[in-house]
Amino acid sequence: MAVTIKDVAKLANVAPSTVSRVIANNPRISEETKRRVREAMDYLGYHPNFNARSLANKSTQAIGVIMPSSADKVFQNPFFPEVIRGISTKAHEKGYSLYLSTGATEEEMFEGVVGMVQGRRVDGIVLLYSRVEDKIMSYLQKQKFPFAVVGKPYKNSESITHVDNDNFKAAKEVTEYLISLGHRNIAFVGGSQELVVTVDRLTGYEKAIRNAGISFHDEYVFQEEFLKEGGHEAVLELLSLKKPPTALVVSDDLMALGIMSKLDEMGLSVPDDISVISFNNVMLSEYARPPLSSVDINIFKLGYEAVDCLLDLISNPGISPRRVTVPYKIIKRQTVKDTSVESQGTR
Repeated sequence: MAVTIKDVAKLANVAPSTVSRVIANNPRISEETKRRVREAMDYLGYHPNFNARSLANKSTQAIGVIMPSSADKVFQNPFFPEVIRGISTKAHEKGYSLYLSTGATEEEMFEGVVGMVQGRRVDGIVLLYSRVEDKIMSYLQKQKFPFAVVGKPYKNSESITHVDNDNFKAAKEVTEYLISLGHRNIAFVGGSQELVVTVDRLTGYEKAIRNAGISFHDEYVFQEEFLKEGGHEAVLELLSLKKPPTALVVSDDLMALGIMSKLDEMGLSVPDDISVISFNNVMLSEYARPPLSSVDINIFKLGYEAVDCLLDLISNPGISPRRVTVPYKIIKRQTVKDTSVESQGTR
């Protein structure tokens, strides 16, 4: 015979309604009572019927996670498993499951989101990207459906809950770091111009270049997809210039590793021949040869905070949108060379 809520309530010496509130993680129930009820559930092998609960309280206890492109490309980049780890950690803490959605085209992604919303498959959505023009974000706003963005919305950011780093400031600081080490011919290798993160980092790079009185050269800006192959293309194009760069600001670690691999194939040394600094500080960057200097953007926290914000929206539909800025830190390893007169020969 199946174990019921009444059986759990009897063993825990509480009312059946209290068991229901513990299952829903009601904050009004004391931690001691929650512990006692959960121990009774474990002892009896009771598992809540979430489908029945969904019908009763109109909650799915699920969160939709929208990837920026097809899964085969997304999971080539270590950023996404790590941000999903942050998302799933917070979701698990609050008893939510995840519903992942990808699409080979923007239209496929849009159809997937419409299916989630119209079919009430999830209580809210996390977008793992922010495009300059995005019909999915516009659709969610029109539907007044709870969603949070990992990244900064291009328009009306004050009206959309989002979690991000200060990418403009980070790129500016990284470029200033290279300038302080004597570099003047500094190139920027970024992702798609449709992504707001690329726009912000490129703007920060350009600001640092101009502030230092260095001429800004369009040919020093190369933009490709955030994949290893994009890094290969960047190397070939930038090194073919009459005055090739001595340092690269790369907007993604995977692309930077692709660049370093291509440079090695060409018989060029990092950092002796060219310096490289990147973003994300994924685990691979530490184990690269040489270890890659990178901006730690705290990927896990971006995902964790996004779900925290989303659950606030779900619980309190009338609350004001939140903006959470996650701190970053430049991790200086061994791929940047000091070329300043004072330090030449010391590295």
